[in-house]
Amino acid sequence: MKKLVILTGPTAVGKTSLSINLAKAINGEIISADCMQVYKYMDIGTAKITKEEMDGVRHHLIDVIDPGEDFHVVRFKEMVLDAIDDIYSRGKIPIICGGTGFYIQAVLYDIQFTKNTVDSDYRKSLEEYANANGNDALHNKLSDIDPESAMAIPAANRKRVIRALEYYHETGEKFSVHNKMESERKSPYNFAYFVLNDDRGLLYNRIDQRVDIMFENGLLDEVKNLLDMGYHRGQTSMDGIGYKELISYFEGQLNLDEAVRLIKKNSRNYAKRQLTWFRREKQVIWLDKNNYSNEQILSIMVNTLKDKGILDDL
Repeated sequence: MKKLVILTGPTAVGKTSLSINLAKAINGEIISADCMQVYKYMDIGTAKITKEEMDGVRHHLIDVIDPGEDFHVVRFKEMVLDAIDDIYSRGKIPIICGGTGFYIQAVLYDIQFTKNTVDSDYRKSLEEYANANGNDALHNKLSDIDPESAMAIPAANRKRVIRALEYYHETGEKFSVHNKMESERKSPYNFAYFVLNDDRGLLYNRIDQRVDIMFENGLLDEVKNLLDMGYHRGQTSMDGIGYKELISYFEGQLNLDEAVRLIKKNSRNYAKRQLTWFRREKQVIWLDKNNYSNEQILSIMVNTLKDKGILDDL
């Protein structure tokens, strides 16, 4: 079986620095599983890793998609599989690192996605409904027919909400039922799935501090520049946390203090949803920063990979 390492956890928990140290320890390369760091020009609001932070470790799926392009789990899976083959060709171990749990699951268990014919009129009606009533109202439609999918898909991710509604419209089956069946597939990989976690209060404080640093580093200018380039609300990229709130600020719907408060609140809520997702995943190894130092966590990971045979020759 092909070998694969997963390192995930909630936003701002410290995955980036740990992933670099892990890659150096096991001769690995990193594939980003962050659905926002894939976009060009969006550096500050995504806390995108810098060349300096990479410290010579090769990264994949960072800074490769135009913000106007559609990016979704099917495209992510295709790009990751190409990156994995590329990494194997150099005799290295792929490390998928990021916080988008659904994307990770799709690769890890080789989930197959349906290719039903799209009812363009129905999709248009959903888009118009969301434009007129807001993402929350659209999300309520999903809650009415498929509460489990609604729990897993945030209202801000309009495209995924629409896809879940479309799937039900096209098949009469709940999207959550389809996903559950797919999630029961066996992984084609010999893998280790690590989840890094921390005390909730410490994590939330770190999230708030990160948002403050983003503004100090020029987040406001970054969003203004993206709007000036023609990117706009409704695009997947611009619906990301930190961007959608500042669009509302520039449109006069929020003052700056309100926008900052919302970014922090939405980021904390996102971290909570991430942890809920990871707790449902199978065969995960939790690494609690409360219980171990960074050096001990790295040692645990390396020893686990040895026990699983992942550090043997590819």
